[in-house]
Amino acid sequence: MVTITKSWRQKEQQWKPSMYSNITPVCFPSPLIEKPIGKESMPQTPPFSAMFDSSGYNRNLYQSAEDSCGGLYYHDNNLLSGSLEALIQHLVPNVDYYPDRTYIFTFLLSSRLFMHPYELMAKVCHLCVEHQQLSDPDSDKNQMRKIAPKILQLLTEWTETFPYDFRDERMMRNLKDLAHRIASGEETYRKNVQQMMQCLIRKLATLSQYEEVLAKISSTSTDRLTVLKTKPQSIQRDIITICNDPYTLAQQLTHIELERLNYIGPEEFVQAFVQKDPLDNDKSCYSERKKTRNLEAYVEWFNRLSYLVATEICMPVKKKHRARMIEYFIDVARECFNIGNFNSLMAIISGMNMSPVSRLKKTWAKVKTAKFDILEHQMDPSSNFYNYRTALRGAAQRSLTAHSSREKIVIPFFSLLIKDIYFLNEGCANRLPNGHVNFEKFWELAKQVSEFMTWKQVECPFERDRKILQYLLTVPVFSEDALYLASYESEGPENHIEKDRWKSLRSTLLGRV
Repeated sequence: MVTITKSWRQKEQQWKPSMYSNITPVCFPSPLIEKPIGKESMPQTPPFSAMFDSSGYNRNLYQSAEDSCGGLYYHDNNLLSGSLEALIQHLVPNVDYYPDRTYIFTFLLSSRLFMHPYELMAKVCHLCVEHQQLSDPDSDKNQMRKIAPKILQLLTEWTETFPYDFRDERMMRNLKDLAHRIASGEETYRKNVQQMMQCLIRKLATLSQYEEVLAKISSTSTDRLTVLKTKPQSIQRDIITICNDPYTLAQQLTHIELERLNYIGPEEFVQAFVQKDPLDNDKSCYSERKKTRNLEAYVEWFNRLSYLVATEICMPVKKKHRARMIEYFIDVARECFNIGNFNSLMAIISGMNMSPVSRLKKTWAKVKTAKFDILEHQMDPSSNFYNYRTALRGAAQRSLTAHSSREKIVIPFFSLLIKDIYFLNEGCANRLPNGHVNFEKFWELAKQVSEFMTWKQVECPFERDRKILQYLLTVPVFSEDALYLASYESEGPENHIEKDRWKSLRSTLLGRV
């Protein structure tokens, strides 16, 4: 995890580099957000942005007489806890009831802390088949017409919001079995089932393509110093020769951020800190291999961008060129802030505050730092990143009332978002002393994740520049040692410790004494 310290320029950052090499990136289509099917016969459900009120959970959850005495506990009409079995039953629609979308999202998100998604799917299928007599060929057709669209709607919401669950063959088998039972009823249902399955298969295929390219880039990564020694002429360019307009570079960074955000499934936040369920024989829900690693890949992108910034600053031989590069990245960072791209903003600031860059005192003396000081103030970690959180709330509010994609962009400082979710999880128990699932905690968890879901669905409004994108994603960057060596070569060591390190680096990296 990336850690940011308050004394920006004095303390060395602890993250490790993630280096990419020259692979031509593929432009992926964004996974489609399909409209739920059968909507005319379904209860109207709000979009993610309107799912949760300010208290963190929906105040208008459906409550039947059976719920209040069927293993679910309410207070002021809010569902606070329940047994796992009762919560599963509450997920399954019947002729007179369809669960609120906030409940569907919250339970599907949090249930994986207690059981595998395929186990939940098996239980849901069993309840649908047995309780609604879907297995009885002589069952009432009118009853079937009332319940089938609701079951289909539930399956559609699951496959749209948590498509990566269906990388598991057991999940797909259960889905196909239940969908087949529904589709055997009427032609309309057959078309809707087909549409749902095609959408799911499309999303999973797109994810596989994305992962293949990430893996290819990662497996061929090269340190910039190695390239400099073997093919120095191949990387004579710098970022300014590729893109001399800071505003354009900020836009291209936003392209990368939104594309990578788009592939992160909401369940990945929960899977990142799955622990053992004490009521399940100490068996972890995710002892099996994780189905995705998009969240980790996104954090690696942050680290790569930080190292790219530091590399571009330390590379130039002349002091005035280094100063010009710093001022260029300050302008890029400012444009990222204006766009609402806080993740790239923080990566750039972090790169400029890495020790090999911050020690270049003669270079910094030639830089007009007033704009940089303002940016640092905005991202100051004191008071739990109060200034940043204020700016993020402002961007989120702008996004809610926006009329254009440009105004809808909100890209949070991702490591802090993960940290917030982690502490929410650590700070509250998953189960209450009576064994009930602590659903009040999961309303709050779902509120935070659903906000992210809204932001990641924004379509990037800026024109794509393939040449700039390729440079950002594939140009080799310095390792930490290579950055220090370049820094000492630019501005000599100031004390014995730096001199000893410089000699050691020259010996190990350049083979010189």
